[in-house]
Amino acid sequence: MSFTACRAALTGASLLALAACATAPAATEIVPPSTEPAVVVAPVRESTAFTLGTDQPRTPEQLAMAFDRADLSIKVLPDDKAIDAVAVLDFTATAPLAAVVVELDTLLTVSSVQVDGREVPAGDWTNPEGRMTIPLPRPLAAGDRVSVRIAYAGQPRTAPHAPWDGGFVWANTADGSPWIATAVQPEGCDLFWPCIDSPLAEPKRVDLHITVPSNLSAPSNGRFLGTVDHGDGWTTWNWSAANPNTYAIALNIGPYDEVKADYRSRFGNVIPLSYWHLRGDDPVKVQALFDQFAPMMDFYEATVGPYPFGDEKMGVVEAPHLGMEHQTINAYGNEYKLDGRGFDWLLHHELSHEWFGNQLTNRNADDMWLHEGFGSYMQPLYDRWLNGERFMQASLLEQRRDLKNKFPVVSGTEKSEDEVYKGDVGPGLDIYNKGSLIAHSLRMLIGDAAFFRSLTRIVYGTADPRPGAFQPRYGTTDELLAIVNEEAGRDLTWFFRGYLYNAALPDLRQTREGGDLVLEWATGDGGAFPMPVEIEIDGRRQTVAMTGGRGRIAAPASAHILVDPDNKVLRRLDFIEAWQAAGSPN
Repeated sequence: MSFTACRAALTGASLLALAACATAPAATEIVPPSTEPAVVVAPVRESTAFTLGTDQPRTPEQLAMAFDRADLSIKVLPDDKAIDAVAVLDFTATAPLAAVVVELDTLLTVSSVQVDGREVPAGDWTNPEGRMTIPLPRPLAAGDRVSVRIAYAGQPRTAPHAPWDGGFVWANTADGSPWIATAVQPEGCDLFWPCIDSPLAEPKRVDLHITVPSNLSAPSNGRFLGTVDHGDGWTTWNWSAANPNTYAIALNIGPYDEVKADYRSRFGNVIPLSYWHLRGDDPVKVQALFDQFAPMMDFYEATVGPYPFGDEKMGVVEAPHLGMEHQTINAYGNEYKLDGRGFDWLLHHELSHEWFGNQLTNRNADDMWLHEGFGSYMQPLYDRWLNGERFMQASLLEQRRDLKNKFPVVSGTEKSEDEVYKGDVGPGLDIYNKGSLIAHSLRMLIGDAAFFRSLTRIVYGTADPRPGAFQPRYGTTDELLAIVNEEAGRDLTWFFRGYLYNAALPDLRQTREGGDLVLEWATGDGGAFPMPVEIEIDGRRQTVAMTGGRGRIAAPASAHILVDPDNKVLRRLDFIEAWQAAGSPN
């Protein structure tokens, strides 16, 4: 999630600029000279501020119902840049319930609302800002079920700059064919289907029936259930996905061909691999990218655990935007670019979100680093998996040079996605880069066995996950701390506090006292930070325990001293700050 690592292509300032463009007031009128007739320009169509936000606090009604199933029939009309859709939503009351409340963009016109097959008069339901309230004919008791049918149509929001500023992308291929995609993480599922726009309200199942011109394909989430050719130039593509992340439901429409194979998992199951690419792509490049699927899957299964959606597929679709982690159908728009690392970084990062984002979902955006930080750390680890230590260290250095350290990675309070991802009010890209480097320092501190067991447990809720024996789950930073403490056999609250809850990096201060080198950690909140440090003195290494955040080691004045020679510890480095202040790309 959040936006994905594809955001790393922009600075925090750029993200802010895009947000400002998205919320700028629309021009409504041009006033010409008085001798000419007035020319009125139609208002720019824009979603409400409520709809453009996501993970809004849920209403009491939304907290009192479980989302069992969404059945979405969506006809996509490329010439009109419009959709015509019917959504059937099934809920179970978990407490007394008098109304169903869902979110749906007011840009879409609702023509019919039914509850359990009975029409609800237009004056009885409301949708003033994009939060639709549908009264029930009778209150439900806990355990009662209800089915709501909503028919709607119109031109959904066009993405100003997908995936960062999202909506529908209406593009064309080189031969003029329609090429359409959705990317809605920053704004949420309600841009094109009625949902509860909260990561805590995932439906247990979403069935998709996507009707498109018959010369196009519509790969989507979950298992493929076949097509129905209606004989009138339109074909419906049917898919079914279990426990999908709400913003991960995606439409992808274009002149696609599919490359597919089976992946034999180290856990004994066979997983379909599928890549939907444009028909005009260079087949050599297509095959080269597809050949990366299986090694990446093997890395993630060996490093974290079983691919979470093996009974559906590991799918990728070529998109007219950079990319997004759409569960089982990740969007890929990196144009087969090579960067000397031996793998496609975008493909790899979006795949990470099947584990960090779709299998493990943060309970609140304040814990978004669990998605982006661990997802970003997977790339240096994969660098090493493929090509050795030098490539991992080069990747970590690139992340280190990009740190901002203006806001804590975790605040300890409830946050919206905007408050986390926008670098002027929250950590922004630090949830990627700093999150990755914190993960690396934690691994160096507690060792591989405890680190990777902790990773597996936070992702699956068990240390021994097996295909078919786990479900997607929610997690928090506090839960991770409890797991790490148990696996490491010690209390590492100081580590989490010093790195995650302080904007400033820990500063290792060095002074001389006689023949000793004296070391002391200083943190943003002044708390103790007993991070041990390796010191190399004239080529000989020793570890300073730093009990209470202080330590000393004998070091002759003439000795060559190297602090943390393997760069195991994330800390303040004045030469990087000087480089940034002198006009680095940051």
